[in-house]
Amino acid sequence: MLAIADTCVDLIVDMGEVTPRFGQVEQWVPDYYLEMGGSNCIFACQAARLGLRTALLGYVGDDAYGQLVLRRLRESGVDTRYIQGTSELKTGLGIALNRGGDRAILTCAGTLGAVRPADVTDEFLQSGRHLHLGSYYLLTNLLSAFPQIVGRARQLGLSVSVDTNWDPDETWDRGLEEVLSQADLFFPNEREALAITGASSVDDALSALLERVPIVAVKLGERGVLVGHPGGRAHVGVEPVVQPVDTIGAGDSFDGGFVAAWLRGHPPEECAAIGNACGRATLTARGGLLGQLSRDDLPGLAPGKAAEAY
Repeated sequence: MLAIADTCVDLIVDMGEVTPRFGQVEQWVPDYYLEMGGSNCIFACQAARLGLRTALLGYVGDDAYGQLVLRRLRESGVDTRYIQGTSELKTGLGIALNRGGDRAILTCAGTLGAVRPADVTDEFLQSGRHLHLGSYYLLTNLLSAFPQIVGRARQLGLSVSVDTNWDPDETWDRGLEEVLSQADLFFPNEREALAITGASSVDDALSALLERVPIVAVKLGERGVLVGHPGGRAHVGVEPVVQPVDTIGAGDSFDGGFVAAWLRGHPPEECAAIGNACGRATLTARGGLLGQLSRDDLPGLAPGKAAEAY
């Protein structure tokens, strides 16, 4: 399983009741937490923990944050041979200011979108059997090349999954239609599905997306997921977490669980249930990694040929 890395770290600051003030005003905050971030990096870690041989393509800065990213990926079992160090860019940084159930996010891109079209070689693509594209609109150097990259992947026999995440420009364009027309799986959340289709309801959005992609799973947060495929559609619920610790990475871990099950031949509803379990588990711990499930946590995820190749 292959993915293109959006390498960064997340600095999560619990603000309590504090509102930041300029003018050199120093204020106390209750806590902070530093962890590897990046949707595709979190996705890759979840896929690897579930037994898929998983590799990432990308860059990290020659800095302490880059070393943290590499360490976390390797601890999770992700192959980092295609990740290069660079002195030209700092490792990406996202600062999440948490207050109540909301947060403000400040991002310094750095290496987050550093991968260029020339980096996505046939050698890289031929090393895998599935390609996942997440953080679509944040991988800025690849936006114009994504349709061609996906086309090459399909010609080489790879299956493809897509999770756009949010579009900062809210155009929902930049080759997305062509990419989706070549994808096997699509994982938008509810807001993204409505924005991409212009539909007024999630059911209508799913119908519109199923005209482009064979299998679509619309993530509904604590309400589970609405999954559609050629055999029909179903709502797959999830047991709510009473006191979520952190929502970072939940959707990315869902994607990892769904893909791990799909590559092993599970039907879409079962894939969604496994994805739900993976996403739910991350809500119980800080950051996007600590709560991730392993293959031993999911006895229903039978070992299969997917574990034998990327």
